[in-house]
Amino acid sequence: MGPPAVGSADVRQSAAVPGSAEMPSPAAGSGSAEVPPPAAVPPSAEVPSPAPAPSSAAVPSPAPAPASDAALGSPAPGDPAAGGPAPGSLAPVDPAPADRPRPLHDPDPYSTPPYGEPGPWAPAPPVQHPATTPAHGTQLPAADHSGTPPHGTPGPAPAHGTPHPLPPQAHSAQPPQPAPQPQSHPAPQPQQAHQQPHPAPQPQQAHQQPSPQVQPHQQAAGPPRQPYDPWNAPLQQSGAVPVDREKERKRTRRIILVGITVITLVAGGIGGALGAYLERNAGVSDIELPQADSQGKDRAKDSVAGIAARSLPGVVTLHVSGDDAQGTGTGFVLDGKGHILTNNHVVEPAGTGGEISVTFSGGESAKAEVIGRDSGYDLAVVKVSGVRGLKPLPLGNSENVQVGDPVVAIGAPFDLENTVTSGIISAKERPITAGGEKGDGSDVSYVDALQTDAPINPGNSGGPLVDSDARVIGINSAIRSADDSSAPGGGQAGSIGLGFAIPINQGKRVAEELINTGKATHPVIGVTLDMEYTGDGARVGEKGKDGGPAVNEGGPGDRAGIKPGDVITAVDGRRIHSGDELIVKIRAHRPKDRLELTLQRAGKDRKVTLVLGASDGS
Repeated sequence: MGPPAVGSADVRQSAAVPGSAEMPSPAAGSGSAEVPPPAAVPPSAEVPSPAPAPSSAAVPSPAPAPASDAALGSPAPGDPAAGGPAPGSLAPVDPAPADRPRPLHDPDPYSTPPYGEPGPWAPAPPVQHPATTPAHGTQLPAADHSGTPPHGTPGPAPAHGTPHPLPPQAHSAQPPQPAPQPQSHPAPQPQQAHQQPHPAPQPQQAHQQPSPQVQPHQQAAGPPRQPYDPWNAPLQQSGAVPVDREKERKRTRRIILVGITVITLVAGGIGGALGAYLERNAGVSDIELPQADSQGKDRAKDSVAGIAARSLPGVVTLHVSGDDAQGTGTGFVLDGKGHILTNNHVVEPAGTGGEISVTFSGGESAKAEVIGRDSGYDLAVVKVSGVRGLKPLPLGNSENVQVGDPVVAIGAPFDLENTVTSGIISAKERPITAGGEKGDGSDVSYVDALQTDAPINPGNSGGPLVDSDARVIGINSAIRSADDSSAPGGGQAGSIGLGFAIPINQGKRVAEELINTGKATHPVIGVTLDMEYTGDGARVGEKGKDGGPAVNEGGPGDRAGIKPGDVITAVDGRRIHSGDELIVKIRAHRPKDRLELTLQRAGKDRKVTLVLGASDGS
């Protein structure tokens, strides 16, 4: 049975009739295609429920036939033998009269929203173009191999009796229509080659929905449109903007940089806190500092340590106490019998009834007694008894000493025993005087001294000054200090690098005399000097002590021809500048030594030779 023809009746009236078995007609202008009615559902076939689909999905319409088929004498519908459509196929529709407008599409019994209008949940797709039966030379759109047919492209016609998939119900302004039974559609017949192109569609009203029937040859010029896929809607939009990958990479790099910065700050904070904790709490374990391995105690013999190691056993510290004073000094061992050489001003506080205690470098102590002393040379000898294992120091020769030779001074400065200092010989034959506290000059010592920059302080007096071979070359006796300790309220002076030692050659002679006789002799020339003379040289006085002659009769000076008023300017060719300096130069020799003196008399220089005499020391 052929489908009922759809004429020019108003589609809005037919949409109002519920339960209509007719399918909606194509949009105005198609003319030659008629929507076939739904096929009858066999009793045994179940009607499948319509599956939910995007509201923009539409039932593909059959391709319209050219409108001029009837006018060109085409066979009547339903005549298969004549080339017309088979029963159940599309029938031509009379075009709408020109005096009244045709609707864009017939009412949709399934309440499917018009093509191009978004459904309740799907994004609004662009205007789609359902496929129609193309005329000769019209290119069909490419098939979608993803499994979803392009919108508007008719898929294969279902077999007779196979239920046709139904579109989902969509919200629309029309009342809901009962879903008709699915029907089978025969495959559309191919169009004849002599068919004419479709007429142009009627212009749409501004308030009407876009028509789903748009002819391919009526599309505007531009890039080809892709068929709409509701399952891949974002990729089908023609206006999609490609992702700016460069911006994405920059954003990723910024995120990575921020992350690294945060990690660095956190790690630094944790490390600082941990370091502060370990520092305050002495770490997680006990601290063990690095240290050099143990080494031998032996040192080079000519080093300061080697010299000190050989000299210290023969150095002693003296503690002297008397009725009126007490003091501390240093001495050194002369022989195995217990004789010790020191300064006179060290033992002077003991007098004749005081006490002297000697302490050796090993800590042993012993009592000592005075053997002899001489204030003119500032030397004294004491002796200890009952002490074994004494270490005498070897004596050197002060005539061999040269300026710049290294020296080591050993003593007990400020009662700090076994103190070692080092320096060099700064000068030789320095005429110095020490003492003079008594006022009569009897306690003044005259020394032709060795000058050294080795630190010497109070308490070093009497200690040895040794050379690089650990031999004694001098006896430390005096210092020059910036502090005048003799002034009222003055304290003990300290070293400023100007120390003086008695040459060992002079000390040896005096020590031998003190040990052997208890007294020391002084060399003399038998004249009285004018100590108030301020000119250059030493002038012989007009009168001697107690009003006697200034030149002793029969003495060394008298025999050499020295007269009162003569000025002595040199000894053995060495210039002198004062009376004290002349005394120092004379006492640097032994009695009976021969000297050559240079004199000035009446403005003329003359030289004389004499043999030194001797006098008892005190």
